Amino acid sequence: MGHAANHKALIWKVFGILSVITIVEVALGIVKPDFLFTTQFLGTSLLNLLFLILTIVKAYYIVWYFMHIADEKKNFKYSIVIPLLILIPYLATLLIIEGGYVHEVLAPYINWNY
Repeated sequence: MGHAANHKALIWKVFGILSVITIVEVALGIVKPDFLFTTQFLGTSLLNLLFLILTIVKAYYIVWYFMHIADEKKNFKYSIVIPLLILIPYLATLLIIEGGYVHEVLAPYINWNY
């Protein structure tokens, strides 16, 4: 019963971490602090970058603990984690760059004040 109790405690710990991150994301989305919302860094606002980082942290916890990657062999872990460490930032960078370009090109043609 000791192993089951430890596993149950770990699930609650991860649930708590995911809940806190989600609460922080929702609170930041509602409040939108001016400093984070208006400050640009790497082609987007600091708020967007913070959301991206928090989402990646949540994805890590979900995959690592709820999909049981933590219990796998080291080489299998690396075959899952390393491509994601490369692919997610690459795709996020492409989205930010291309989204900025599309916004700049289409901005003269769109009435942003409905």
